[in-house]
Amino acid sequence: MKTTTTTKGRGDAAEDAALAHLQDAGLVPLARNYRTPGRGGGEIDLIMRDPRGAGGGTLVFVEVRQRSTGLHGGAGGSITAAKRRRIVFAARHYLGQLRTVPPCRFDVVLVEEKITWMQAAFDAD
Repeated sequence: MKTTTTTKGRGDAAEDAALAHLQDAGLVPLARNYRTPGRGGGEIDLIMRDPRGAGGGTLVFVEVRQRSTGLHGGAGGSITAAKRRRIVFAARHYLGQLRTVPPCRFDVVLVEEKITWMQAAFDAD
């Protein structure tokens, strides 16, 4: 992973590392930093397709979290209920643009000392 000093630079480097990890596992990238229009919307770091799913694959909405220390729960502890709601909101917006809705899941990739990929980390409920 690239070393950088700005918060945005560290976040971009974490997303690069997560993207490479997921591609190595066979997932196909569809979008990066997908944002809903307007204030108060949501954002999804990576939208991928997992071709191993039924019917041509599963759409995977990925949240990438990076923290330099393990304080306050580390990277995983930073995914609050409000953050999950914004991700789900953005996912629904993205799905609204599709002709048919494929199977979906929400994954989390934690980039700390190592990369941890949590598949189906949370639901849209």
